[in-house]
Amino acid sequence: MTIATTGRLRVLLIGIAAIGLAMLGLAGPAGAASSSQSLPDSTKTGSINIHKFATPDSPTALAHNGTAVDTTGLTPIAGVVFSVQQVTGIDLTTNQGWQNANTLSGTFNPANASGSITSAGYGLSTASGSPVTTGADGSASLSALPLGLYLVSETSWPAGATPSAPFLVSVPLTDPTNENAWLYNVNVYPKNAVTNVTKTVTDQSAVKLGDTVTWTVNADIPNVSSIDGYKVTDKLDTKLTYVNATATLADGTTLVKGTDYTATLDSATNTVTVEFTASGRAILAAHNTSQVVVKVGTTVNAVGDIANTAVLYPNQGSYSVTPGQPGGPVVSPPVDTKWGSITVLKTNGSGTALPGAVFSVYASQADAEAGTNPISLGGATTFTAGADGTVTISGLRYSDYANGATVAPGATGYQDYWLEEVKAPAGYELLADPIKFDVTAATSAVGVDLTVKNMPANAGFTLPFTGGPGGLFIYLGGGLLLLGALVIGATRKRATA
Repeated sequence: MTIATTGRLRVLLIGIAAIGLAMLGLAGPAGAASSSQSLPDSTKTGSINIHKFATPDSPTALAHNGTAVDTTGLTPIAGVVFSVQQVTGIDLTTNQGWQNANTLSGTFNPANASGSITSAGYGLSTASGSPVTTGADGSASLSALPLGLYLVSETSWPAGATPSAPFLVSVPLTDPTNENAWLYNVNVYPKNAVTNVTKTVTDQSAVKLGDTVTWTVNADIPNVSSIDGYKVTDKLDTKLTYVNATATLADGTTLVKGTDYTATLDSATNTVTVEFTASGRAILAAHNTSQVVVKVGTTVNAVGDIANTAVLYPNQGSYSVTPGQPGGPVVSPPVDTKWGSITVLKTNGSGTALPGAVFSVYASQADAEAGTNPISLGGATTFTAGADGTVTISGLRYSDYANGATVAPGATGYQDYWLEEVKAPAGYELLADPIKFDVTAATSAVGVDLTVKNMPANAGFTLPFTGGPGGLFIYLGGGLLLLGALVIGATRKRATA
């Protein structure tokens, strides 16, 4: 074999290295070796130094030639596990070995990495020290490796991350700073596309059971060229009734329901699933700097603190992993909507309970004063005090909690309510004005929250009425006066005579 032939075989090395390094998302080919370069020193060993970072939002101009590069500005990912296996049957201390490696590079399939290697007639042997796990700086290393071709596979990764594809890397590589030498300590920079998910709730306009509460999920899109799976799930609380679900992109890109994604409800678990089809995933890949926006419409059917989370499955591999586990889907922080009640006690002026009072509730003072648009709860717009004088009005949104956060009185989203008496207990006057009240965690607890007093009819004064004793005494008194006048008159006449 001539020296010139040896030099050409060095170029084959570049192809092998590029198989793995091109998958890292870094641009630029490795340099060709000089024709005067000798074969690697078979007495030496090498190392593979893995540096794991999140895929940046825009491409970098960093070299991918096995040398260490400046990663300032990139985000390291700790806790990523890599398996390193040597491809047996390929000897890179010989020219034939480089030729074999080049042939394998043409048939290697990252989607079936080990299968494509073994089907080509080669074996795989786990490297000493494998697997390795990245530390806080995102790095992990294997040293004292025999010269050869290695398969590097990511076997465990953080929740919400899309793992890098398996890749092949040769030890050594041509030294890009001196093409007449070899680089025995090889640096590789596989990237992870990390995805996050958040959730918000909109209930500001909802005041009673049956009103609509909308949950909005904002989910990142993996920064990869091809997305093999993508879905968002939302397990609804049993206090929520599903209405619908839609998906769009935050940048305004339209998605067609039934074509780009499906939205289904598993009634057994009350779980909503929005899953993207192949056409939808292609749209996501083309807009990976945007976000998926899923809106789930619900109605509230019971009182309580109703919490809700969403789960994002950013790739096919995450479908079979428990949420929150390495390599699995990402769970959003919880948000909630709060619903409760108020208990009213009806008494007279001395504090004695009065049964039979009938009330309506309104969402505004104007409606309460006009008697229009009473709130309907369970199909009823009136609520009657029982024998103990109490009535509990249940199914109203908390006054001081809206859109997933505490709100102060007078602030946007704060909800006051008004109680209007529409029928007073027998012998008592109706209340002259509606009473403002709030629903909070305190009012929703057991006990009386609001005491309403009724005054007796005519404020306790007795009114005269036709046929009553007052009229009889007036007539009797008048008759007696008349009779007295007649007696006095007759007496005077006798005395004169």
